[in-house]
Amino acid sequence: MKITILGSGTSTGVPQIGCQCKVCTSADPRDRRLRASAMVEVDGVRILIDCGPDFREQMIRYDDFRPIDGVLLTHEHYDHVGGVDDLRPYCAFGDITLHGDSLTLNDIRTRMPYCFRENLYPGVPRINLNEIIPHVPIYIKGIEVIPLQVMHGRLPILGYRIGRLAYITDLKTLPEEEWKYLQNVDCLIVNALRIQPHDTHQSLDDALQMAARVEAKQTWFVHMSHQIGLHAEVEKVLPPTIHLAYDGLQIQV
Repeated sequence: MKITILGSGTSTGVPQIGCQCKVCTSADPRDRRLRASAMVEVDGVRILIDCGPDFREQMIRYDDFRPIDGVLLTHEHYDHVGGVDDLRPYCAFGDITLHGDSLTLNDIRTRMPYCFRENLYPGVPRINLNEIIPHVPIYIKGIEVIPLQVMHGRLPILGYRIGRLAYITDLKTLPEEEWKYLQNVDCLIVNALRIQPHDTHQSLDDALQMAARVEAKQTWFVHMSHQIGLHAEVEKVLPPTIHLAYDGLQIQV
């Protein structure tokens, strides 16, 4: 399995517009973060996790124009679904299915009604919607995906388990019954917004505590704001198996 981090940033991206802090003005490319998204490749099957407003730029950088076999949506916030219209070029290979919970899919219908009319305007993305529920596996070209229920503040959203990979973003708390789905994970990818506590996202300390409980062989933090600090400085204080992800990172599991 190969995972490519297409974007490792929070909803504003990094640099944040108008900010002149040391992170937003850093020359280190690892401190420039597009909105959070990842591509998972297993046995020739390509699964996109989230499709935010930076999707077009991410795929130009990715530079590998081949079919996307399915899209997993974690929740309906704009930084995770704002790029769905840019899936249009990939529809040349066939319709694309978006998998998500009922709230997310209803938001997609409302946000993009032109994709679901009886008579479609030429060129609109041809997408199908598949409603999923926590703990009930789905199969994308034979690859098992298990949705997890996580809490984004008071909002229930989805994380995903694919083989020995667990991908969770925008998490604040994890219900106790969900921890069993993280057993024997080799790679944990999870959000760490910033140093200071936040009402709806894990802080760096929260993420470190979660990583310690999961005990994955490798843990990568994503969905980071400029308030996480400079990549090079934070890396120095992290445990050996835990790292800040960055745009373009490729992980082998």
